[in-house]
Amino acid sequence: MLLSVIIPVYNEEKSLQALLEAVHASPVEKEIIIVNDGSADQTQQILERLRDRFSLHIIHKNRNEGKGAAIRSAIPHIKGEVAIIQDADLELDPQEYSKLLEPFLIYHADVVFGSRFQMAGVRRIFPTGRYLANRFLTIFSNLASGLYLTDMETCYKLFRREVLQSFHLRANRFDIEPELVVQVARLRQIRDLRIFEVPITYNPRSRSQGKKIGFRDGMLAIWAIIRFNFFS
Repeated sequence: MLLSVIIPVYNEEKSLQALLEAVHASPVEKEIIIVNDGSADQTQQILERLRDRFSLHIIHKNRNEGKGAAIRSAIPHIKGEVAIIQDADLELDPQEYSKLLEPFLIYHADVVFGSRFQMAGVRRIFPTGRYLANRFLTIFSNLASGLYLTDMETCYKLFRREVLQSFHLRANRFDIEPELVVQVARLRQIRDLRIFEVPITYNPRSRSQGKKIGFRDGMLAIWAIIRFNFFS
């Protein structure tokens, strides 16, 4: 099973090579589609230097539009049976791709969500405020969409190619996370989607380490849940 790994990047020169080494080392057959979202640092030069080493499919955008717009740019280029979204911040471990693919291989899944809040072995503790914000957004999304998830904002969302390419996505920034959930919920009303969650490990980074999501994005997520569930 070929896995298409979609990686949006913006000003990630510090962690980019380490990320690509980790993704490349994951023991699954994969293609890497990396979208340079108008980076102003050395990201583009690093990608071109590493293109052949990691067999990268690179999309360079002239201006920064956000994670959602970057993902939309990558979707038409997917060749794998399954696609996963991977952030460039090394908070999630590419070594867990194999575990996330199991529901596709064993249970013929259509969609799999990686959950940072399902207990599985050792779990790093992160700040209460961030935890409560994620839990609130997940509960609010569950009530609106009718899907019971434990981690709506997770980066690790996996889709069969035909499922992801059937979505009509419009979100440009981090509001892509609730919009993807809405799209799954709507498609589930039309066909019998097989949806699973898998526990994943999480190693959160701080603002000083380059974390970009903040309070404004939380408010945007609330509006996105309302907008995409009730006004689209």
